[in-house]
Amino acid sequence: MGKQDKVKELKVSAIENGTVIDHIPPQSVFQVIGILGLDDINNQIMVGTNLDSGKLGKKGIIKVSSKYFESEEINKIALVAPTATLIVIKDYTVVYKAKVMIPDRINKIVKCINPNCITNHEPIQTRFTVLDKEDLTLQCYYCEKTTKKENIRFL
Repeated sequence: MGKQDKVKELKVSAIENGTVIDHIPPQSVFQVIGILGLDDINNQIMVGTNLDSGKLGKKGIIKVSSKYFESEEINKIALVAPTATLIVIKDYTVVYKAKVMIPDRINKIVKCINPNCITNHEPIQTRFTVLDKEDLTLQCYYCEKTTKKENIRFL
């Protein structure tokens, strides 16, 4: 068997308990790490980017041991990586698997881009309605300013 006949496969060790975020667009991997605050935790984290993917061509993956995410955190993932799949692992077994979905409303996780908005001056939780899930356009509940995907800033 020649070198070109060998099958090459990337092996990433399994985690006993935790969460796997798979099918992340490669350009969004480090943004997902940042917005989830994974750069500030002591859990074991495995990150892969620009991996071959049958669905996406290239993908990223993040495995976080002993960490489970709340719905607000999952919403953040959907805003920057709408193709991502969330997989919960317990005792090396998949107990939950689902694609992330952009919700109809976003609360507390995105900053309004309007400098005059009350949420930028008072201790009020931000609230947005998702106007367009395809091109990701949000509208502030308080000042009605719309925010496009490229202008979204996380709190």
